[in-house]
Amino acid sequence: IEVGFPASSQIEFDFVRQLIEEKRIPADVTIQVMTPARPELITRTVEALQGAPRAIVHIYNAVAPVWRKLVFGMSVPEVMDLVKTQVTHLKQLTDAQPGTEWILQYSPETFSLAELEVSLQACETAITAWGAGRDIILNLPTTVENTTPNVFADQIEWMVRQFQGRPEVVISVHPHNDRGTGTASAEMALLAGAHRVEGCLFGNGERTGNLDIVNV
Repeated sequence: IEVGFPASSQIEFDFVRQLIEEKRIPADVTIQVMTPARPELITRTVEALQGAPRAIVHIYNAVAPVWRKLVFGMSVPEVMDLVKTQVTHLKQLTDAQPGTEWILQYSPETFSLAELEVSLQACETAITAWGAGRDIILNLPTTVENTTPNVFADQIEWMVRQFQGRPEVVISVHPHNDRGTGTASAEMALLAGAHRVEGCLFGNGERTGNLDIVNV
């Protein structure tokens, strides 16, 4: 269960701390939090999770051409250096807290609009920085749902094939609902080989809404 974005505000930070300190997390639940790939936000996120039995830290950075050019002003090699640096930063912080079972979720944000080779390179960079053989979730979103679901499923199938035979890699999809086809995108992605689906109850999520978990 993704419980928040603890680096975004004191309220969200305190909420995560309350869940942990008051032992409100059921034994069969793993909490997940998200943070952009920025060092100060990653540090704050790990602080919020101190003492949790298990936690998934979801780090993301946009990789599509328009974001690379207009938002970050970065080349592809510079984006890869960002991924390596920030995932390594998370690894160093979490290695210092061995009492928690840490899982990285890495997302090449804007996956649905990016070149598959660039998304793959970003994922491989994150895997290497996190440590070969360690569990990792690769979150592949339709950040902007700009195609029909079959096109997204083709993208997922291509990515799944790159990681066949690597059981430590979980392929997760995060469909938005710009075109109103989030559920179809999720179903077709699962048929294409995805292992995990992310969404919100009744689709009540950010921006255009997320996949409706109840519907799925």
